[in-house]
Amino acid sequence: MNYKDIQVLLEEGEGFEVEFKRKVSTPVKVARTLIAFANTKGGTILFGVDDDKTVVGVGSEKEEIEMIRTAGGIHCEPPIEPDIEVISYKGKDVIAVMVSESDAKPHALTLESDDAPEGTNVFIRVNDKTVEASKEVVRILEAESPDAPPLRIAIGDSERRLFDHLDAHERITVQGYADLVNISHRRASRSLIQLVRAGVLRIHTHEKEDYFTRAFD
Repeated sequence: MNYKDIQVLLEEGEGFEVEFKRKVSTPVKVARTLIAFANTKGGTILFGVDDDKTVVGVGSEKEEIEMIRTAGGIHCEPPIEPDIEVISYKGKDVIAVMVSESDAKPHALTLESDDAPEGTNVFIRVNDKTVEASKEVVRILEAESPDAPPLRIAIGDSERRLFDHLDAHERITVQGYADLVNISHRRASRSLIQLVRAGVLRIHTHEKEDYFTRAFD
């Protein structure tokens, strides 16, 4: 990472693989972003840059880098070790934190039990935002592990009714599928996840509730 790399990222702005932060606020907030990048396609965080691309620089590089390492080592499970560099840009120091897509998905946020909110505590990147993953997305991430069991899929009456529904309505939610074929929410979730893994369906996470479409839609 060098001056020109910073210039390119600033010109492109925040996005799926880039986030700007004025400073390291708390290790927990940084951990969420580290986790989201590691669970998705990787990315770069620039500290010392405002959302409007203004480069303000960082105060104490040593202190902020220590907080970043704490975020990855203490608040991420499994731990995340990003590459960290300090780059001088127009007289100001910017900390670039590069996170690779992980082979140990899903990474989750670890907190003290009294502070831990309900939810998966697993984060992913959606467009230019860090969002909490649904249980279905978490299971799909788990299935990407090299240690995941082999995929077995069977197409029966329930799946054929699902495909007919998608031909007519384009999308469906877990609960919508459960209601359509009169099965439990858990079974519907498991079936849809298997179809995503098989490349038959695609899961969409950019709305309030995840939904599924045919993979070629």
